[in-house]
Amino acid sequence: MHRRQVLLAAAALSAPAPAVFAQAFPTRPVRFIMPYAPGGSSEILARPIAQELTRNLGQSVFIDFKPGGGTTIGADLVAKSAPDGHTIVMMLSAHAINATLMPKLPYDTVRDFAPITIAATLPLVVVVPAQSPIRSFQDLIATAKARPGKLTFASAGPGNTSHLSVEYLKSQLGLDMIHVPYKGSGPAIIGLLGGEVDFMFDSLSSSLPQIKGGKFRALAMASSKRSRILPEVPTVAESGVPGFDVSVWYSVLAAAGTPAPIVQKLNAEIIRAMKAPEAREKIEGFGYDIVGNSPAEADAFIRAEIVRWAKVVKESGATVN
Repeated sequence: MHRRQVLLAAAALSAPAPAVFAQAFPTRPVRFIMPYAPGGSSEILARPIAQELTRNLGQSVFIDFKPGGGTTIGADLVAKSAPDGHTIVMMLSAHAINATLMPKLPYDTVRDFAPITIAATLPLVVVVPAQSPIRSFQDLIATAKARPGKLTFASAGPGNTSHLSVEYLKSQLGLDMIHVPYKGSGPAIIGLLGGEVDFMFDSLSSSLPQIKGGKFRALAMASSKRSRILPEVPTVAESGVPGFDVSVWYSVLAAAGTPAPIVQKLNAEIIRAMKAPEAREKIEGFGYDIVGNSPAEADAFIRAEIVRWAKVVKESGATVN
């Protein structure tokens, strides 16, 4: 046996077993990237998860906001991070949308990430300011048809689900409405409250405080079924657009190449965190449906969503410009 072969064999024998990697992890604080501005639905979900992980992992799990680029800045940071599980990201449905919407991404949506889990899903709610003359979803559509090119809608950013859901609606009904993108759901809500725009398809968790506070009027749920939080609000499908179904999903990803035992440990700990009584009460109280599937299931789901949203992007003609 050559000397190089002897050294390689010795290294292999001395390398820690996979279980040791997971047992030792984490060895330093975990950076939990949020590719959106503070105040949005990703933070609302991530905050109780991070708090529980900090308690259970013995290391601080801190949220680091990296908004911009339609989530690509934060995603790229994680894609290029060390594949050791100490940098993770919460990506929403925009992660799958961007695969088609942005053909020149600095990373590969599938190849450069290790899915950990689909943490939860959340319906979108169609909201207007409380003082708006638009009283129902049917009113919204009638107004859009009567005033082509005049009605404005906010989104959390170009290519975000809050943007593409309206583009999908526009393509189905032949509507002409103006998109006003913001840097995150929080700023978009402020814009809607200030009367800068007419309406918004927003994640339920972000708009719920404004709805309960009487500042927003909820017109419809974009999901296929009514929300248990707002059971009196009809769905878009019930309001005249059969088959319309859009919900936001929240995935947790690490860099590709992260050892499988670390991915599995993060998966188990994130699911454990979401099911902790205090965290679960907060998460479900904002209308999220906890999923917590396996890494393999999360990977298959994301791949399917890329195909689904590619069709929507192409049919709607949506762009990020």
